[in-house]
Amino acid sequence: MRIKRALSGLFVLTGFLTVVVAPAEAQAPARAPGRGGTAAAPQVEETLGQLMKGILFPNSNVIFFAQSEDPAKVPPAKDPALATDPLQDAYGKWQAVENSALALAEAANLLTIPGRKCSNGVPVPMGNADWPKFVQGLREAGRKAYKAAQSKDMDKILDAADTMTTACSNCHDKYREKPTLADRCK
Repeated sequence: MRIKRALSGLFVLTGFLTVVVAPAEAQAPARAPGRGGTAAAPQVEETLGQLMKGILFPNSNVIFFAQSEDPAKVPPAKDPALATDPLQDAYGKWQAVENSALALAEAANLLTIPGRKCSNGVPVPMGNADWPKFVQGLREAGRKAYKAAQSKDMDKILDAADTMTTACSNCHDKYREKPTLADRCK
């Protein structure tokens, strides 16, 4: 009997919420993509080379720095809020290494967005069997660097930097290191 009353109360309450909530939702204006509405499809904004120079290269350098210098010893900038060196900014030191590692892991997703072109106008070779493996290698290297940065262990960061070097070299050896720009991404 108690279960029957509880269920009856639930149906009444649910019906009440539907009456109260539904009209408000029906009258709500449509939400723009990115503001709680339907998400827009990912857009390609830059070439592969621009992505490398803007995200992968600078964040890799933070991790490569940490393999030989303890980030905890980097002095903050005079005004950390305006620092251009991530190791000296408001989120500097080991946190900068963590952030750079996460940026690399997340940047792997950007390498899989259809429509991206290489600097020479050739489509990124996403259809090649090795491309997903190379992207996954970058993602794993970023995650390994993140865990190493969290531990603040210089030996682990050295090992993570080696993993990153391998991940980068695998792709660069096949697609970037060519006699001319026109031969890249092939």
